Amino acid sequence: MSIATTLTGPSTTTAQPQRRQPWLRSVPQPRPTTQPSPHSERPLDLPAVTPAPLVPTCDGRTVEYANFDHGASTPALLSVRAAVERATETYSSVHRGQGWASQVSSHYYEAAREEVARFVGARGGDEVIFTRNTTDSFNLLARALPRRTQVIVFATEHHATLLPWEARRTTRLPVPLTDRDAEALLTDALRRATSSNVLVVLSGASNVTGEYWPVERLAAIARTRGARVALDGAQLVGHRRVDLETLGVDWVAFSGHKLYAPYGAGALVGRADWLDAAPPYLAGGGATAAVTPLSTTWQTGPARHEGGSPNVLGAVALAAACAAIREHRGAVEAHEQRLTARLVEGLRAIAGVETFSIFGDDSDRAPVVTFTVDGLDSSLVSAALSAEHGIGVRDGKFCAHLLVDTLLSDEDAEVTTAVRVSAGLATTDEHVERLLAAVAGLAADGPGVEFDHVDGRGWQPRADERPALTDLPW
Repeated sequence: MSIATTLTGPSTTTAQPQRRQPWLRSVPQPRPTTQPSPHSERPLDLPAVTPAPLVPTCDGRTVEYANFDHGASTPALLSVRAAVERATETYSSVHRGQGWASQVSSHYYEAAREEVARFVGARGGDEVIFTRNTTDSFNLLARALPRRTQVIVFATEHHATLLPWEARRTTRLPVPLTDRDAEALLTDALRRATSSNVLVVLSGASNVTGEYWPVERLAAIARTRGARVALDGAQLVGHRRVDLETLGVDWVAFSGHKLYAPYGAGALVGRADWLDAAPPYLAGGGATAAVTPLSTTWQTGPARHEGGSPNVLGAVALAAACAAIREHRGAVEAHEQRLTARLVEGLRAIAGVETFSIFGDDSDRAPVVTFTVDGLDSSLVSAALSAEHGIGVRDGKFCAHLLVDTLLSDEDAEVTTAVRVSAGLATTDEHVERLLAAVAGLAADGPGVEFDHVDGRGWQPRADERPALTDLPW
């Protein structure tokens, strides 16, 4: 549903679901195959991901893991793993070592910077600063803003984009009802801005609903008022091509762990002037050009904000992912468009399931759908999908509390959280059909086994044959 649509019909959420009793008795469930079905075969022109593991269910079966949590973290591409393994063989310090391994690592690190720049269409003079993730990138940018910079941000944003800015100089715009409403809200906010430096912070795609924002149009409005634009690309760059020049934005931030490179690196890419004028984000080795008893001279360029020993392997992983996605962009988009269409159509067809959107149900979106199931706590839905069907989803408010509260405002007052499914390169057609069948079963009859709510652990199957989590990878 769109937030402009009025809901009808009862909906309740409590710590112990009370609406229907069938969830308290055993309901026969289909037995998923332990091997992928023919529908699980991936198109040959897609970049290969790490194979899905077999995971246990509460009744003692094992099934192929259906990963619908790409919006939180993605598995590694095989090409990314291979690049990291190769770089590990000569891993050493970078930039100041004369040993051969150090020279190789330095070469890989700076080549990774060039690959990331190419991936987002960086312009001449733009900088690529390696960070830990999108949150780290925006906190870096927030520290680099000139004094008295005014920031304009929509309440729809992920907390990484919403919270780093100085509160007294930040204008939070309400959740828009349409994309045209977003343009009007931004135009009005810019008209009222009084500072000579204004930064507009935009999301490329919502991490809650997956909807693509009209970035190019909003950025054009910002430029007409002399404002700069920072783009949250965390949920965008893996799904759609980003070009800084075409979009008209000044910076983009994104994370490797949402781009099939879960090795602890992200990037902030964009204009150099504010970054080079700001104090270093991390004061220390690598950020310094000279240190005397009385003064410190800092580097300019990316090194200024990359103090300490950098995450070379993370940078290599990020670059390898960028190269693979860039090479296979058309196939990736086609694969995801097919998955998105089936997910949206399938979930909306299930009685008792409500889906959500910002701009309207027909908005173009990444393969992300957020929904609720009448009478069932979202965390119980998530737990049942995992325990009974080997399906991984996300429940809660997705680090976007203001948006989720608005989306759910027409629901029953006790409905405060939702379930999010987010697909990607690790998602197959069989996974989608398994998810839809499982959600339909939950909406009709509730969970197939008894669940108890355990303090500190959430919903747990009363009879659970899954092994205890005692094994460690080291």
